Order: sequence, then structure tokens, then C-alpha cells
Amino acid sequence: MTDCCLENVARRKLRVCVATCNRADYSKLAPIMFGLKSQPELFELEVVVLGSHLIDDYGNTFRMIEQDEFDIGTKLHTIVRGEDEAAMVESVGLALVKLPDMLQRLAPDVLIVHGDRFDALALATAAALMNIRILHLEGGEVSGTIDDSIRHAISKLAHYHAVCTRSAERHLIAMCEDHSRILLAGCPSYDKLLSAHKRDDYADIIKAWLGDSVKEQDYIVALQHPVTTDIKNSIKIYELMLDALMSFNKKTLILFPNIDAGSKELVRVLRRKGVEQHPNFRAVKHVPFDQFIQLVAHAGCMVGNSSCGVREAGAFGTPVINLGTRQTGRETGENVLHVRDADTQNKIYHALELQFGKRYPCSKIYGDGNAVPRILKFLQSIDMSEPLQKTFCFPTVWECISQDIDHILEMQSALAVDLGGTNLRVAIVSMKGKLVKKYTQPNPKTFEERIEVILSMCKQAIADAVHQNCRVLGVGVSTGGRVNPKEGVVLDSTKLIREWAGVNVRTPVSSALHLPVWVDNDGNCAALAEKKFGHGKGMENFVTVITGTGIGGGIIQHGELIHGSTFCAAELGHIMVALEGPECSCGSHGCIEAFASGLALQREAKRLHDEDLLLVEGMSVSNKEQVNAADLIHAAHLGNSKAEAVLHTAGTALGVGIVNILHTVNPSLVVLSGILAKHYEGPVCQVIRQRALSSARDIRVVTSDLEEPALLGAASMVLDYATRRTY
Repeated sequence: MTDCCLENVARRKLRVCVATCNRADYSKLAPIMFGLKSQPELFELEVVVLGSHLIDDYGNTFRMIEQDEFDIGTKLHTIVRGEDEAAMVESVGLALVKLPDMLQRLAPDVLIVHGDRFDALALATAAALMNIRILHLEGGEVSGTIDDSIRHAISKLAHYHAVCTRSAERHLIAMCEDHSRILLAGCPSYDKLLSAHKRDDYADIIKAWLGDSVKEQDYIVALQHPVTTDIKNSIKIYELMLDALMSFNKKTLILFPNIDAGSKELVRVLRRKGVEQHPNFRAVKHVPFDQFIQLVAHAGCMVGNSSCGVREAGAFGTPVINLGTRQTGRETGENVLHVRDADTQNKIYHALELQFGKRYPCSKIYGDGNAVPRILKFLQSIDMSEPLQKTFCFPTVWECISQDIDHILEMQSALAVDLGGTNLRVAIVSMKGKLVKKYTQPNPKTFEERIEVILSMCKQAIADAVHQNCRVLGVGVSTGGRVNPKEGVVLDSTKLIREWAGVNVRTPVSSALHLPVWVDNDGNCAALAEKKFGHGKGMENFVTVITGTGIGGGIIQHGELIHGSTFCAAELGHIMVALEGPECSCGSHGCIEAFASGLALQREAKRLHDEDLLLVEGMSVSNKEQVNAADLIHAAHLGNSKAEAVLHTAGTALGVGIVNILHTVNPSLVVLSGILAKHYEGPVCQVIRQRALSSARDIRVVTSDLEEPALLGAASMVLDYATRRTY
């Protein structure tokens, strides 16, 4: 892309759609809308009106948007009348039917939604499904009723958040929202509130709504909404509030409730008690926001359960009586007196006596008057080229202990199979790495016999597992050679195991036992054993080197086993450490295995024995065919210089090979495993100190503590994968 094109992209206006559903959310959205409109070079504003704005019974409040000189691009009639739970659900459904066409036509870059109304939930759902970025205002707050659930649901759908308080910000972070996409802006309505009470015409506004004789701080503003999760109690509290207000005998401006389920019943109560004809009451469906805040700012008291009481009224220090549970959890200033259990008229009347006519310090919990500039700057910072898909910042969670009946009554276990050159072993291994029971038989020479013995031993182990209170989850097989673990196929075998190349191990075992089967190389299994049960537990990067009959191992990088493109990664025994050297079993010369394996040491032991250079005082060998690596090590410990030289050469060869590994994959740990490990730890560490780069010399080298790494590694494949939960 040319510089010119980049500049054009950078200067493209951000198309922002603001959707308003009711008089309450417009009071929060209007300041942002004015801000967007004032910067036409940066933003293209689209206004969508829906919900109760378009209903006559609720004041046709879309007109005040028009009076504010905003061009309403779209009006959507989305309310199904009924004012009960079913009507709320049907309204959401109707909105979801109508919104896609509008969103497709407008194609906004960002949709701004506010709060916790069911209309806003429909907006957020539609926009999220249509891959439109969402900025949610006032998420993270806690109040009460179904509003909390809706608010948090919208937060999970939204891509960006503008919150009012530090507490709300922390709540969103606790909900795994990305902190970099959360703006602590304050409440947009506070930008207007904090200067609103300075208007000179407030007395005229009071007279217009309450009569010429009503003075400042000598009237009450009442606004009570239904609690959708407890409509019956809402009606009761509403009746008690009206009775208390009538008894208190002060002029009262009472607003009709919102359109939530239960509002119809509240209106019936209001009319049944004759409030609309009562001389002390003025009942209205709507008051323009700029006038409403004047009425709240200069009231003697505000009563009800509107969020305005616990939020906006605090900006003026107006006394507030909060009734019931609808705002439970909201942060409030000292101006709010809670009557959560408003079960008697007397309680509410007493609260009126305590609060009416008082004045409190102004509270700035919800804003400092600079929310809109922050939000506009935040909108400008949105990178439209970054991925739309949300990412969640999950905290570290400890592995939970399941209370499923299977976990309580049975111990989750695996069958582990190890195919060695001499023996075939099977074990029942518990989740904690305990070998519950082990079985050993000679390894047959043919494929058919070998599979038959494996199946026979596994069936016996499964039968015994029942008596051991073990639940077998699957079978893990460790074998020498090159293995394709994805297919469960042994591609090439070692010379010690005949008829074992190009063999599918998984299929016959899985079919016969009706269990999942995992297969891998014995060196890889040793690494997996260390990862789950040994020194590698919790380590991201380490290498395991097996020192036994042959030399092998496994590499763990970023917590995962490395297999390589052709499944021959970590053939550590065949790292060449000399251009000339003994012949290796692979056909090459100078491999680590040709110097340091058990077979290599046995070869040298036989050579020394044939030359009468092996035995020293304190040693005896009855038959030269029985001479092995153990005899060489014994002779070296007794001071045989020739045997010591062989072991020194073997240790050096292994150490040089491990230095090459350190320089190639840079692990943080090397684990020496196998029968010869303890004899090689010292020499290997010495070679690393002498020959490794300074940046690799401090890498730890340890000897494995695991007695059965092949069996434990085979079991770990089962225990890790069969119990894994993917979310």
C-alpha cells in the first residue's frame, strides 16, 4: 500500500451508530452524540431510535431527540405491548428480526449501546453476530434484578467498554475482559449535570411542572420501576410508597414507570389510588432531561428505585430514599438512605422525615464532567485493522477436583505397555503416577505372538483393575524405534525387536479392548514421564536423555513434545560427536550411542576382558560371554585405569552431544534417565562447564528419580489426553 493510500485510510471518518431505546439511556448517550456531531471531520454519526421512545404511553420521547436537532436515520418499532415477562422476550425477538436489515444498510464501524435494558441486549446480540464492533457504556456495574444479567451479557458481547467507576472497571477485569479495551471515562450525563444546577431559570421549571406556589427544596420527585424478578413485591412497595407520600403531604412530581414487566400493574395502582387527580401530585410520563435534572437538583428529596437517585442525584447532593433491591450493589454517596426491606408505610414515612429538606456534599463517584472527551478520544484510538474476534484474559485456575460419582468411587488409571528388547511389560498406573500392579513376560519374536501377548496381559490387567478400584481410561504404548503417534504406527524398529517395522499397533489393541490407544517412542515417553511426574513438572522447555542399552530421549518445547516432520526428532543417540569412531547400530560412525550406550560399554568390556585387561583384584567373571557394562563400571570403581579411560571417553562423548543439544534448543533443564544416568551426571556437567557457551553453562543437569519412565510416560499420554477438557 502506498503512503498516499495509508494516509487516506488514516483520515477516513469513523462511522458511529448510536442506538437509543428509552428516555433514560438517551440522557447518557446525548452528550456523546453532541460530541460526535461537533467533530464531523472525524466522525459520521448515525442515530437509531427504537423501544419505548416510539410509544405514546411513554411520552413519544423520540421528539426530544428531534428537538436536540439530531437527524434520526432509523426508527424501529420493537416493543410488543403487554408489560409482562413474555412481552419483554417477544420484544427482544422482534428487535432481532428488524435490526439486521438496519445494521446491514448503515454498516457502522462502531455501535454504541448503553446499560442493561432488554432492547440493548437485542442490539448487542445483532451487532456481535454481524461482526460490528460494540462500545458498551456503563458495563461492570452491579445493581439488582435481571438488569445485572443483561448488563453482563452485553459486556461479554461488547468489544470495548467505557465505564463510570473504578469498581466497575475491576468487575470487568474480573470478568476476563481485556484491560486495554476498558476506558474509565465517568458517566457522560455528569458532563452536563455538574454545571446544570447553576442555571438561572430553575425556578421557572419548578413552577411549570409543580405550580406557582411550590418553592425550591419543598417538593419531592418520585420514580419507582418494577423489579422484574419480583413483580409481586414491587407492586406492594409501590403502594406503600404512594401511601407514605400522601401522608407526608408535600407536593410530589411522580413519573410513570418504565416499560419493564410489571409496569402495567404499577400504573393500575397509581390510578386506583387517584394519584393523577390528587392535589399534591403531578403524574407525568416524561420530562425532558435538561429540565428533569433541574427538578432533581432543587428537590427536597427524591424517592423510589431509579438509578437516577443513586447516580445523578449525587451530583447535586439531593437527599435520596432508595426503596427495595433494584439498586442493590450500586455505589452510592452519603446522600442515599436505603430502605431495602420496604415492607411498611411507616418505614418509608420515617425515611422521608429523615431525608426531606437536607443537603449533602456533591458526589463525584460516577464522573468528573470530562467523560465525553475521553470517550471521543477512545473512539479515535480504535484500530479498525486489528482482529475483530474478542480475546478474554482468563486468570490462572487451579485444577478442580471433580465430584462426579466415577471420580469418587474409582481411581482414574491408565494401562501402560513397554516393549523392550527382552521383556514386554504392562502396568496399571494411577493418576498420581503410582504403579498399582505390574506384569512382565518375555517379548515374543513375531508380530502375531507379540500382539497376542499384549492383549492377554492387558485383559488381565483390566480385570484386576476392577478389584483395585481403578477405572481404566485407555492404553499407552512405549516402544523402541521411529513412531508416528498420530496414526499409532511403528515406522522403523530397533534391531532388538523383530517384525516390528511398519506395524499398526493402535488398531488391533483398540479394537480388542474397546479403549483409546496412544503409541510413542520410548525416548519421547521418558520425556513425557518427567513432564507429568518428574523433574520436568511445570517446566516449559527441557530435554530428557535416556542412557541404557541404547541412547535416546525426548525434547519438550513450550510445554509440548517435539516429534519432527518425519517423527525422528530427539534421536539423540545418533548425534555425531566424532568424525572417526566406533561403528554405530545405525550404520554410521562416531555417534553418541557408539561411545556411551550400554551395548558400547559391553563391547569395550569384552575387548578388555579378551585382552586380560578388565579384571582387577576383587573381581571375577565366570564366563566371558557374561561380561557386560556393569563389569566395566565395577572395574573402574576398583581402580582399573583402562576401564576408567573407557568411561571417561563415554562420558565425554555424551557430554559433547548434550552441549550440542544445549546450543540447538537451549532448554532450561537436562534430565538424565536410564540405568547409566547416575554414572554420567558428573562427567556431563564437567564437559558442559568446559565446552558450552557461557550462556548455556548454568543449565541444570539432573538424574531422574523415576524408576519406570517408559511405563509412566506411556500412562501420561492416556492420563493427559483422556481427562483433558477443551473449552
